[in-house]
Amino acid sequence: MAGILYVVGTPIGNLEDMSVRAVRTLQEVDFIAAEDTRVTLKLLNHFDIKKPMVSYHDHNIREKGEVIIAKLLSGENGAIVTDAGMPCISDPGEDLVRLCAQNDIIVQVVPGPSAAISALALSGLNTSKFVFEGFLTTNKSGRMENLEALKNEPRTLIFYEAPHKLKDTLADMRKVLGNRKISLCRELTKIHEEVDRTDLDGAIAEYEERNPKGEYVLIVEGAPEEAGEVSFTLEQAIDMVLSLSAKGTPLSSAAKDVAKQTGFKKGELYKGALDRE
Repeated sequence: MAGILYVVGTPIGNLEDMSVRAVRTLQEVDFIAAEDTRVTLKLLNHFDIKKPMVSYHDHNIREKGEVIIAKLLSGENGAIVTDAGMPCISDPGEDLVRLCAQNDIIVQVVPGPSAAISALALSGLNTSKFVFEGFLTTNKSGRMENLEALKNEPRTLIFYEAPHKLKDTLADMRKVLGNRKISLCRELTKIHEEVDRTDLDGAIAEYEERNPKGEYVLIVEGAPEEAGEVSFTLEQAIDMVLSLSAKGTPLSSAAKDVAKQTGFKKGELYKGALDRE
């Protein structure tokens, strides 16, 4: 009988956020797949957990994925963790879960902190509908294409960004999206947690004065929703034609003007007005 893969969330900065269930799960599994075993070892040492680890990251997912699946198929139980937060979110763990599904291996989640959701909750922006974009591509033209595709997205946008790319990303966002509200969140759950609620112009000006430090979550206001076009019934449109005609506008011209405003055909408006006169 195949084992179970546990997707285990880990703290994003504060070790006190490690859940009792997460600790117990890591104590009980046969092995742990980790993005960076050095980072995970610090976490395991803190909770006095000693388990074999498998290095599993972007550069070895094919090779190590097969190794992990073989272990699970042999009956071992395993856990996958990332350096911080929930595995499988902008993380190679999603490929492992896909492999498990293909091999009928049970996957269970042990929820933990998420930088994206934590930042959204602190942003002060609309949280009812949002889009998670993760990291924008490092390629300049590709990044601009990504942003262009989001230009008219009305939902709140969530991005991850590294400090050395922050200034360029803010400038590109301003160029494509316009001056929108933004919340810049860094060092979440740590001693120097910072949430800067401003707009893109303010953020650009601020980081001309200081250098970005730490990993950022950017929460950006969605595109303003266009005021929906006013819809008219045919009767209302004909009333508009007759109103213009009563003020001296020739009936044909009135029908033409109202057709432009309402979307009805000039001919049907003209005929409807004649029938009503």
